[in-house]
Amino acid sequence: MHLPEVVVTGLGAITPLGADAVSTWEALLAGESGIRAGIQPGHEDAGLPDTIAGTMAINPAELLSPVQARRLDRSQQAALGAAAEAWADAGAPRVDPDRLASAIGTGIGGVRTLLKEDDLLEAAGARRVSPRTVPMLMPNAAAALISIEYGARAGVYTPVSACSSGAEAIALGARLIRAGEADVVIAGGAEAAITPITVAGFVQAKALSRHTAEPASASRPFAADRSGFVLSEGAAVVVLESAEHASARGARVHAVLAGAGIASDAHHITAPAPDGSGQISAMRKALAQAGLAPEQISHINAHATGTPVGDVAEAHAIREVFGRATVTAPKAALGHLFGAAGAIEALIAVLSVKHGVIPPTRNLTTAGVDPDIDLDVATQRRDAPQDGVLSNSFGFGGQNVSLIVTSARHHTSRTTS
Repeated sequence: MHLPEVVVTGLGAITPLGADAVSTWEALLAGESGIRAGIQPGHEDAGLPDTIAGTMAINPAELLSPVQARRLDRSQQAALGAAAEAWADAGAPRVDPDRLASAIGTGIGGVRTLLKEDDLLEAAGARRVSPRTVPMLMPNAAAALISIEYGARAGVYTPVSACSSGAEAIALGARLIRAGEADVVIAGGAEAAITPITVAGFVQAKALSRHTAEPASASRPFAADRSGFVLSEGAAVVVLESAEHASARGARVHAVLAGAGIASDAHHITAPAPDGSGQISAMRKALAQAGLAPEQISHINAHATGTPVGDVAEAHAIREVFGRATVTAPKAALGHLFGAAGAIEALIAVLSVKHGVIPPTRNLTTAGVDPDIDLDVATQRRDAPQDGVLSNSFGFGGQNVSLIVTSARHHTSRTTS
């Protein structure tokens, strides 16, 4: 059976490192950090500490008209901004609306709107609550708004799968193209959930980094002294196309989305399976779909959030599939963007392949890499051809997604029986 090849033709992002995809990439390669101090999540009387966090490098509302911005949650503003950049980067393709789909993942949707309007309800009564509350808080709004903006009528999809949401949306977009249901998919993830309730929940769970005195060094994936992750926000969007559609319009191809693997642990709501079975399965499924052997992967963009348990579990799973592989961990610079994390890291994988660079992993100079990790962690930028990169995204609920990006230099349509 002929499988249409899926290529990446557009990239867009708003992250703690930059206002767009290019500035985010350049800051990552330069070893910069997007983590900042003095973020007050509100509700000071609730006993919450001042929080370090990865806030977006720009206010996404500035990319929209004042009227439009007021009608959208911050996460939706970011999604539309990243989508606009990706669409322009793809050359604003002309596509049959019935062959264009939207897939934007999120972990929680418009939580800032929900909290704000609930505060208004309690303080001033029902008449002060915005009539736009529901569309501003519903998780599918970002995908729907992008569908409306670009006339996408092949479907609106919203994976809500914790930290793997953005990666799952991209995997879903590729699946739609391979199934013949779409020629182009606008896919990615968005999150803006630095709020009192999320901060309090993660503080109580002891999941946040305790290295808060120096914000830039707080996120320490794979480090021997790591203590948790750093909350971040942002959005990343890619434009996926069938290779045939892209070729017909003479599109520039950044890279090929060669494979995607999705698997579940069926083990625990927050902890990964002790044997790494779900993560291993996702990586092997991605390899099988891409038709690649483990040794053909140049490096792995690890999920690596900086938690003591999670990083070791992922390292063990990677070693099971790839041996002592080369890895990088962008969350050291970006923090954890939750539902957008898998999308921005897929975008980073695309640029790694396109430019032949392994981005550096920050914050490993003091304590060094945990000996239990036993991987080749790239602590400095490495310039070398990256013909295949695997990007991992794992989420609460035992949700595991692995994406494989390969060089556009070698892309050809594949056939499977």
